[in-house]
Amino acid sequence: MRPSESAEARIIRLLRMRPDGHVSGERISRTLGMSRAAVWKHIGALRKAGYEIKAVPSKGYMLGETALEALARFNAAEISAGLTAKTIGREIFFYPELTSTNQKAMELGRLGEKEGSVVIAERQSAGKGRLGRKWESPSGVNLYTSIILRPKIPTFEAQKLTLMLAAAVAETVAEFSPVRPEVKWPNDILINSKKAAGILTEMDAEPDRVNFIVAGIGVNVNMTAADTPPFLRPIATSIRQVRGEDISRAVFAQRLYSNVEKWYDVFLKDGFEPVVAGWKRFFSSEGKAVKVTVFNRVIEGLCMGIDKGGALLVRTPSGAVERIISGDVETAGSSHLRGLSPFKG
Repeated sequence: MRPSESAEARIIRLLRMRPDGHVSGERISRTLGMSRAAVWKHIGALRKAGYEIKAVPSKGYMLGETALEALARFNAAEISAGLTAKTIGREIFFYPELTSTNQKAMELGRLGEKEGSVVIAERQSAGKGRLGRKWESPSGVNLYTSIILRPKIPTFEAQKLTLMLAAAVAETVAEFSPVRPEVKWPNDILINSKKAAGILTEMDAEPDRVNFIVAGIGVNVNMTAADTPPFLRPIATSIRQVRGEDISRAVFAQRLYSNVEKWYDVFLKDGFEPVVAGWKRFFSSEGKAVKVTVFNRVIEGLCMGIDKGGALLVRTPSGAVERIISGDVETAGSSHLRGLSPFKG
């Protein structure tokens, strides 16, 4: 499904903007630049999607929905209706189920789909996490999305986008969570030391340039303990579990795409330094003892932060400072985090 700023989304926006809830068919027709018959067709499509739209004589159309119904709505038209980002999310591919949103986005990227297009799935049958791990993807409660980006950068710069995305995701989670999230290098988002979101970037590139990057993001939004496999409950959480109530996944997606666009623009216009500063606002491991697993090697020492390229710096007991560009990190007292990647990016 491909409603890029669709007529359905614009109709929803119009209906919600009216103080009395009524909008005439003539006004909708005039605003959207289409015939009354076409308006009726789109109204019918919205009704089939589950929206209760009443036709009131002499007044026009009225959207009938409870607050709970509005909160629960999650589809491409609903996300588009409240989207403020200019590029990210303006083209939405929404699916009830996919093997992986990253896999689908890679396919679309190779077909030439434009920058900012997003893929969303209600459920993934084989979601992917970092280091080849599986991302558990229960249906109807979380956000599983992948964004196509086409930055004009050399391939060696691409890894910096991982921290840019982490800053955007952490900032978005912070808007909804009463507990401030933390970022675990390079791109896991934790709440109360449990994983709440993750990111997986994949790239299609030539030796000297990036063709496109797929930024996969998984966020545990309304997942409860009952939705979580038992073996993940000690290490996974969701915004709902710390907030105590459901939030609108559509609103969360809108805010996420807006924040990704903001930080992406910062990266392209101002470089990596302000991105690092934004990322560090959520990083709490600096100055703490860490253990980093890099393939079959384990590095232990004191976290010295990250360098200007985003690599992790660890001072070992010998005094040497190791520069790590990929690995699995544990901080002191969080050994339960190692070896598991419960959610997909």
